[in-house]
Amino acid sequence: MPAYEFAIMIRAMPKTELKVCLQRISHAIFDRGGIIRNIDNLGFNSMPYKTSAHGLVHREANYFVFKVDTASQAVSDLKEEYSRDVDIIRQRVFKVPTENQDACTLQEEILPPAYRKDVQKMIEIGKTQVNRFTYKFKYNSGLDYYPFQK
Repeated sequence: MPAYEFAIMIRAMPKTELKVCLQRISHAIFDRGGIIRNIDNLGFNSMPYKTSAHGLVHREANYFVFKVDTASQAVSDLKEEYSRDVDIIRQRVFKVPTENQDACTLQEEILPPAYRKDVQKMIEIGKTQVNRFTYKFKYNSGLDYYPFQK
């Protein structure tokens, strides 16, 4: 399952109601087969600009980031459900890029640079490129001389 980050802004409310709202958000993830890896509380802050959502104007919000592993089909369902929730002002979903770890062995690192695959590839690229210091202009005029030279 791919990893996603849900950045959610929840309207200003008392802690007991906030707890119920967070449980509702997390149960929606669990119901769709998702796994919550981490919940980051970024705090209660004023918003950069006033925002209207569900017929109300909001100037402050609780900021949360949910790190979730879930199916890609479930993401669209969650976005739809969160857009209907009156406690959620804004939600954004970001796909977390997977880290590719290159397998490196000691045998490759012990080799001298001239025998390493990546160095040999760079040498081949260098052979195909034109050297700008030894390259001479070809006039392609068909004449043995340049006619515009004094």
